[in-house]
Amino acid sequence: MPELLRKKVGIVACSGEELAEGTVTRQAALKVLEKLRPEDTVTICLPLFLAGGEGDRAFAKFYPTITIDGCDKRCAYRATEKYSNKPAGSIVITDLVAQQNLAKPEGKRKLNAAGEVVVDAVAEQVAQQVDELLGRHWSRREGSFTEPKSSVDNQQEVTATCSCGSGIPIQTFDIDGKKVALLALPLLFANFYERKQTPSEAVLKEIMEGVKIYNEIETDMETAIRNQIYQSYQAYWQEKEAQHEQN
Repeated sequence: MPELLRKKVGIVACSGEELAEGTVTRQAALKVLEKLRPEDTVTICLPLFLAGGEGDRAFAKFYPTITIDGCDKRCAYRATEKYSNKPAGSIVITDLVAQQNLAKPEGKRKLNAAGEVVVDAVAEQVAQQVDELLGRHWSRREGSFTEPKSSVDNQQEVTATCSCGSGIPIQTFDIDGKKVALLALPLLFANFYERKQTPSEAVLKEIMEGVKIYNEIETDMETAIRNQIYQSYQAYWQEKEAQHEQN
């Protein structure tokens, strides 16, 4: 079975361009991704997310996300909650400006000096939320924190990466000579195992519903894929139970 990738936090920035606060969200997100917490974050493209990007939606479903919205419409937050899962953290620029008594940012393509100050303040707050998320165990099943985790790794500057597809593990089956790759299936298995859902037809039905959220299943191959998933989940369950007994 594929191993889950090192946990990262997804950053979802508002894509509004009519307000200076929208520019602040994007610049603050970029600063976190490239300078402050490059090893611990990935960017989630909001327009692609809304258009049905499977990789982004799958990432936000199984891993914690932080939304950065320019105003109280909270488009990024609401979209993430609707299509994937409730964000683990949220920042609204207008609220932060009021709370910290900062000058209102101005400028759309190029921010004024006040806007640059707000960018720095937002980026620092996002980085702090990332540290809190990675410093405690995030339960994909509960969508909340559980027991404490060890310290956060040291950071170094790298290029920002995207969650699209590559951030989510896949499982590949060979069905009648055709390779079928299913996005997020290893995470679904882990989620169902955490909930102590033993292999059964009822559980298989739920797994298939999850699979169809993130993958387009060809009708003529659905039965074969269903059988492969059932056999694979049985093997996954047995392996996990054996490991549990050994421990």
